[in-house]
Amino acid sequence: MKHTKVKDLLNSTNTIDEVSVKGWVRTFRNNQFIALNDGSVIHNIQCVVDFENTPEETLKRITTGAAVAIKGSLVESQGKGQKYEIKVSQVEILGDSDAEKFPMQPKKHSLEFLRENAHLRTRTNLFGAIMRVRSVLSFAIHQYFQEKGFVYVNTPIITGSDAEGAGEMFKVTALPFDKTPRTEEGKVDYKEDFFGKETNLTVSGQLEAETYAMSLGQVYTFGPTFRAENSNTSRHLAEFWMVEPEVAFNDLDANMDLAEDFIQYVIKYAMERCEDDLKFLDERLAAEEKQKPQNERSGMGLLEKLQFVLENNFKRVSYTEAIDILKNSKPNKNKKFNYIIEEWGADLQSEHERYLVEKHFKSPVILFDYPAKIKAFYMRLNDDNKTVRAMDILFPGIGEIVGGSQREERLDVLQQKIAELGIDEEELWWYLDTRRFGTAVHSGFGLGFERLVLFVTGMSNIRDVIPFPRTPQNAEF
Repeated sequence: MKHTKVKDLLNSTNTIDEVSVKGWVRTFRNNQFIALNDGSVIHNIQCVVDFENTPEETLKRITTGAAVAIKGSLVESQGKGQKYEIKVSQVEILGDSDAEKFPMQPKKHSLEFLRENAHLRTRTNLFGAIMRVRSVLSFAIHQYFQEKGFVYVNTPIITGSDAEGAGEMFKVTALPFDKTPRTEEGKVDYKEDFFGKETNLTVSGQLEAETYAMSLGQVYTFGPTFRAENSNTSRHLAEFWMVEPEVAFNDLDANMDLAEDFIQYVIKYAMERCEDDLKFLDERLAAEEKQKPQNERSGMGLLEKLQFVLENNFKRVSYTEAIDILKNSKPNKNKKFNYIIEEWGADLQSEHERYLVEKHFKSPVILFDYPAKIKAFYMRLNDDNKTVRAMDILFPGIGEIVGGSQREERLDVLQQKIAELGIDEEELWWYLDTRRFGTAVHSGFGLGFERLVLFVTGMSNIRDVIPFPRTPQNAEF
């Protein structure tokens, strides 16, 4: 008999004489009531066992974490909390579970403990909800771009270029560590390596995506990226996923239009399809906020924040205007900011970004025209020769969620910027070719997928929104 998902049984419009369901035991109480979950929905279905006619040996093996197959009839529930329950006629234990050693007991666990048991943490309501939301957001991203006629491009994970110019990259090599070949100058001889040159794990698929945009018009990448930044914070991962669209003939204004429309689409999509999970996460966040001192509370619930993004047009503000606002703000004048804004050219921190969104404009904000010195080489230089056509999208509670720009399409200007930064032009010969042959205005942006999941789920640590986090000194599982 084919088994039915718990979600479908709970959504049933009528009772059913014969059903089969499989899942994992969340709790088993009074030798009679099994709370069963199969991952399809946050809610458990109650299964009522006829303990008088069930072998004692079977009852002993129904423990928290055990996988079971249950047959019975779907009947109207006698208790409160759900419409239907299963009157069990047969229960089969599919896999044993050591009740005393199973880590995911029916009690509240710390997030740190759950990270240490990441292979089992989706057995909890919290992580089941997070990963279902993550899955829906991932699908929504593909659906949005496919509906808009974008071409999905798989850019390389192994690369010989540093898109960000930051140098914080993981090296990829097949050379032995004990007898590494050296040149006459004593440097590593990468000609002896697998690819015949120095290679790394990518920090971005942008440069490769640009080449495809200049022939296919509009493309997007969605894949893993890597950064060897030794930052052990709640906002950093060594391995994370990036969404990066690139569009030919789009200037910065069109790029901002695209980013705003895209973000609102995927958030709305998740809200419509993850209603129960988001309600649970909203209630969880509200309970967490109550434990904080009054002055540390965000003042906005999860669902309220999501609705805030959907209902408000994103306010577009130049970096220069934002600096003036921040310099004259009370937190800055009273030295309440950790990083005091003193002059134009400062690199904005999360506290500044959140002030602009949550206190000053009370709407999502898009900052544009940043100082060239704090942005990447590929961003288009403005006529003032000191700012570039860059843009960042700022959200409540999280700060920057998207970074993008109009790309520098002029060959001579791009070559000059590369030279000023000491980048080897020969390494980017293929990238420069797109400026030699059929160059045109084009733009794109990057969205850190985990940053989006963090915002939509209301979690505070980025390690809790990716299945198996990779961070400094941690590559478990």
